[in-house]
This record gives sequence, structure tokens and C-alpha cells, in this order.
Amino acid sequence: MKDTYLVAGCGISGIGAARLLLNVDAEVILYDGNTALDPEVIKGKLDNREGVSVVLGELTPETAKQCKACVISPGIPLTMPFVEVLNTCQVPIWSEIELAYRFSKGKLAAITGTNGKTTTTALVGEILAAYYDSAFVVGNIGIPYTEKALEMRADSATVVEVSSFQLETIVDFHPTVSAITNITPDHLNRHITMENYIAVKESVTKNQRPDEVCVLNYEDSALRIFGEKLDRRVIFFSSLQELSEGLFVRDRRIIFRHDGVEEDIVATDELNILGKHNYENAMTAIAISWAMGVPMDVIRQVVKRFQPVEHRIEFVTNKNGVAYYNDSKGTNPDAAIQAVKAMVKPTVLIAGGYDKGSDYDEWIDSFEGKVKSLVLLGQTADKIEAAARAAGFVNILRAESMEEAVKLSASEAVSGDAVLLSPACASWGMFTNYEERGRIFKELVRAL
Repeated sequence: MKDTYLVAGCGISGIGAARLLLNVDAEVILYDGNTALDPEVIKGKLDNREGVSVVLGELTPETAKQCKACVISPGIPLTMPFVEVLNTCQVPIWSEIELAYRFSKGKLAAITGTNGKTTTTALVGEILAAYYDSAFVVGNIGIPYTEKALEMRADSATVVEVSSFQLETIVDFHPTVSAITNITPDHLNRHITMENYIAVKESVTKNQRPDEVCVLNYEDSALRIFGEKLDRRVIFFSSLQELSEGLFVRDRRIIFRHDGVEEDIVATDELNILGKHNYENAMTAIAISWAMGVPMDVIRQVVKRFQPVEHRIEFVTNKNGVAYYNDSKGTNPDAAIQAVKAMVKPTVLIAGGYDKGSDYDEWIDSFEGKVKSLVLLGQTADKIEAAARAAGFVNILRAESMEEAVKLSASEAVSGDAVLLSPACASWGMFTNYEERGRIFKELVRAL
């Protein structure tokens, strides 16, 4: 008799999970609370509809009891009523990364943190691909882990970018190497408290053995305390001070002290990625790749040639002497602070979007000496403007669309300036995701 799984959510994540389960000869119930959806349209997203049923609206205990487990899409909060039904019926709830892990093979590196995940994951992916015959880059970076899990072999090396939402429902998920880039306030509308958010991020290590590696940011006080108590091999990195063990920057060079040796890895001037936060990303990637068994000469070569990730302080073009940068991936204030700090020209900043309950004061403080004008759009525009004016920053313009924001910025900027899209907010409400927001920004800039 075939196992039956409930897959909650019918978007990219849910369909990816359903495909994997169908490929291992399981039966799938696709569930969504939205009764307006069309079951045939949902089934049409799958190549194989055999063994698939769709349930919309209320989830009954009778349906739940049929299922071995529920694979829940990361965008669905665990406070939804159907989750209580699953708990009452004692149906295990798995994230998509838990499902994928159970069917994958080989070495696995998992990267989480508030900011820097995507750049670090992309860099580790390039390093792994330069050394291993079978290498995969999956997760929040764009390719679902479930899509590639069945292709992985015993000799594969995989890096997965994981979010706090995915980590909420892991059970056996077990990376060979884990990394937490940093933890700053984000998604508090879902996690409620910083203590909850930090605990979820730290859970990426929970199934690792003592001889396996966790890479942590020494300058993040929560992570430093966590690392000092952790029963794992911890590799710290620091952009601000020399470490007796770990990676750090000295005289504009990245140094790695480990096992009684000191290695000079690369000069920061040789990197193509800008800013202190990117030196941290590079150090994280170096530590992960080394722990995954990649020789340092291979790591060094790839780090030197690596180009910035799309939507992360990505240079777009010059127009009339003005440099345009796309940092649509800056979806929270801390990420946006790093982008502002990386600017070396007077900057017109485009910001605003969906309200995740963030505080903007520290971000606004980072404007001094960097930001000359602020162009606001989206749901948070009023909240940000009020915070900026309270801090004494008054050169603020309002836009109703990204098109208007780009035109206003172009009129504000003069030759020698920069225009930076770094919203400090999520894209929802105006755009499908931050990628769409960034692509539209780039198209509008190039059309100026």
C-alpha cells in the first residue's frame, strides 16, 4: 500500500514537494485553504496527476488521518487552523527541506541568517562546482531542494539556503556543515519575539554531530554566545578583530587561523563584491567550503572571480554620469544598512514596501554622509517618512509606483551621484517577490 502525504500550499514549494513524492511512488493530497482555487488548474502544474487529489477549504480529521506526514510550504504560519487539526491527529509536519533531506544523498552545507545568505550560498555553490563532479545549489536561492534531491548521489556536494520559516518544521534535517551569517530583527510579525527567531535560526545545528562544523559570526553577540556553548566544531569569522582561531580581516587581507597554522587567503581588493558585509560573506563561504573538503587553492581561485549576486548591490548601468544599483534583496533594515554603507557617492535611495513590523531608526541613522534624498513608495512609506523626519532627515519624495520612483530619482541625481534601490522592506503588495521588483527596477533604469 502506498504512503499518502498531505502537501499544504499549492505554490512553487508545494508543487515541488508533490513532484518529489510522486516520483517516489507516494500518493499526494494537495491542500489549500483558499476555496476559490481551481483543482484542475492546480493539478495542471504537475506532469503526473496519477495519485493526486486536491482538498480546498477546511481540512477534516478524516483527511488528516490518511496521511503519513504533512509537507508545509514555508509561507504558511503554524498558527493556521488546519495545523491544529494535524496536531490533534498526530500527523508529523515537515518543511520542504525536511522532505528533500530524507531523499537526498552526499554532503550537505546549510546556510541561514538574516542577511548575506544568498550571496554566501551562491559563492559556496561556485566553489563546490569547481571541485566536485556533482554539485547542487538549492533552497531559497531559487531552485527548490525538492526539485534536485533525487538527482543527488553519495559523492554529491550540496549547499542549501534555508529560511527561518523552513527551519520551524525540521525533524531529521542534518547538514554536514551549517552556517549562520548573522541575526538581526526580521519576520517578527511571524516569530513574535527575537528569542523565538534566534532559537529557530540556531536550530539548523540541532542534528549535527560534535565532529561536524558550524560557521558563525563572532561579531554577532547572540551567535558568539551560542558558539561558545555549542557542542560542535565552531569556526568563527570576524570583520572587526583578529581571532586566535577562525577567519578575520587584517591589513585588507582575509586570514584563516586553524589547526595551528595561519593562511593568507585573499586581499579584499581582489574581490568583486563590495563592502564589509561582503567580506563577511566571503569568509563564511571560505570556511564552509574548506569544511566541505575543498582545497584552499580552488577556494581562492573562485573567490577572486566571483561576481555579485543579482539584486544584491548589483551595478545596473551609468546614465548621465549617475551609477544605478539594484539591492532589491535588501528586504529588511539591516540588509539595507549594509547597502547604504557600501555606497561611495552621494546617493538617492529608493525604499519602502510591505510592513514586516520592522523598526527603521538605525537604518535612517546610517544615511548620514551617504544619502542625499529618499524616495518612498509602498505600504511603509508613511511609517518611514515619520521616522526619518523625527531623526531630522527631511529631503523626502513620494512615489506611487516603481516607474515614478525611478523618474524622481533620476531627476534628483546629478553626475557623480548614485541611485540605490534598497527597500528595507519586503516586496509583497506591489510585487510578487524581490526578484520581480529588482528586474522591473533594472528595466526602468535602462529605459531612462
